[in-house]
Amino acid sequence: MEYRQLGSTGLSVSVLGFGGATLGDEYGPMDATEGRRAFDAAVDSGINLVDVSPYYGRTLAEERLGHYLRGKRDRVVLATKVGRYDRDPPAGFDFSAARVTRSVEESLRRLQTDVIDIFLAHDIEFAPLSRILDETVPALHRLKEQGKVRFIGVTGFPLEVLRDAVEGAELDVVLSYCHYNLLNTRLASVLAPAVQTRSMGLINASPLHMGVLSPGGPPPWHPAPSEVLEAGRQAAEWCRSRGLDLAEIALRFALGSPAHSTLVGVRTLAELQTSLRALEPDPHPEATEELRALLAPVQDREWPSGLFPGPGELRP
Repeated sequence: MEYRQLGSTGLSVSVLGFGGATLGDEYGPMDATEGRRAFDAAVDSGINLVDVSPYYGRTLAEERLGHYLRGKRDRVVLATKVGRYDRDPPAGFDFSAARVTRSVEESLRRLQTDVIDIFLAHDIEFAPLSRILDETVPALHRLKEQGKVRFIGVTGFPLEVLRDAVEGAELDVVLSYCHYNLLNTRLASVLAPAVQTRSMGLINASPLHMGVLSPGGPPPWHPAPSEVLEAGRQAAEWCRSRGLDLAEIALRFALGSPAHSTLVGVRTLAELQTSLRALEPDPHPEATEELRALLAPVQDREWPSGLFPGPGELRP
């Protein structure tokens, strides 16, 4: 396993991280016993960055992870989030200082730990950026001063919102999803330069575009335009017809991002093994290029999220 320094945090993180949305059944039911085996094997393989959220499974993911971490906490760089608790606004979101303070205590209890390594405001585009900068981030800093969290940051979908947050606040880490993979590489040009200028940690999530770039396809709730979903289906069929694994190819490509770590969710030992193979040299580089050509018509196609209507349009 390769490790990289996460910006200026001093944390050494595995280039392949464990994304905890699967622990909350966000991509379909997970057998708890098999999920535990997959997590244990992931840590034993050298994966040390584990990211979760109270939103995943509406606290189920944190609760499961708290049990999985027993005896392993010192081997893990633990990240969780604050601010998003359900799917739909406004009830599902609360970035107030009071909720930030209460939420960390809840997460510490569920995760069965006394400190969170990385605490992230979750999907900040669902609130006015001014509130994130003026209320949420100062509350995160207070938790850092109290020693309840070690490092703080933000997550979200619109890269422009993340870039504005990076430039407007003192943060340690930023997590972006669906922005460096076979369908979208805007992370490298829009967000990475601002992060690198400030020596921050950068985490790349959803290298399979939230399931679009997987053999089984995305979950029903996926927000991508229909043409993106169809392109993913065609890519999966193209790989099947050639005896190739779309997930392995897609993850290997995503590991070439400018991020310090790329998160992937696994529910089974087989899925973990596929992910670990992506760390090996590419045996089919021509297949990657052919897939990129196949997906070119929908390259960088995005969707509205939160208060952000979409790329090229003005934010309210």
